[in-house]
Amino acid sequence: MTALLVMDMQRSIVERFGGGGGGGVVNPAAAAIAAARAAGIPVVYVRVAFRPGFPEVSARNKAFGALRDSGMLADDEQTAIHPALAPEPVDVVVTKRRVSAFAGSDLDVVLRAGDIDELVLCGIATSGVVLSTVRAAADLDYLLTVLRDACADADEEVDRVLLDKVLPRQAEVVDVAAWAAAASAPADG
Repeated sequence: MTALLVMDMQRSIVERFGGGGGGGVVNPAAAAIAAARAAGIPVVYVRVAFRPGFPEVSARNKAFGALRDSGMLADDEQTAIHPALAPEPVDVVVTKRRVSAFAGSDLDVVLRAGDIDELVLCGIATSGVVLSTVRAAADLDYLLTVLRDACADADEEVDRVLLDKVLPRQAEVVDVAAWAAAASAPADG
């Protein structure tokens, strides 16, 4: 079974990547979510957030050490999923504590309990959560698809290299329209 992972599409992160448009990823991500729901594919949201006092964040962690001063608490409105992509009651929202959607979360438990073996990924940033999650998911033997136009990175060249050269080694990389068309096609047999 397939699941769509919508990763780090939180208010504060989307705003950093081009205001309300999220560097152009919000509309493609919304289209992917709509296509998944229409095809009966579960949608799983992954967000990064921490407990008060940041007990999960080591001072040695270069990526997360700076977050101690920027918020990102679990109940902070800025860590909520962007309203244009809001989860529905049937959707699962997983909170992670590291870059990969699998690290410091119960994502693998949720996916295995749902008999999920294929993941379709979108998110911000390509060089962060997308790359880290693809690597972890490949090691866990998930079949993988990355939605090119529903991913963004602060560095356009890094985004291009990852989507054109690095990620295709472990995942199919397609745009949302192509994936949505395939997801809505009747199964053979």
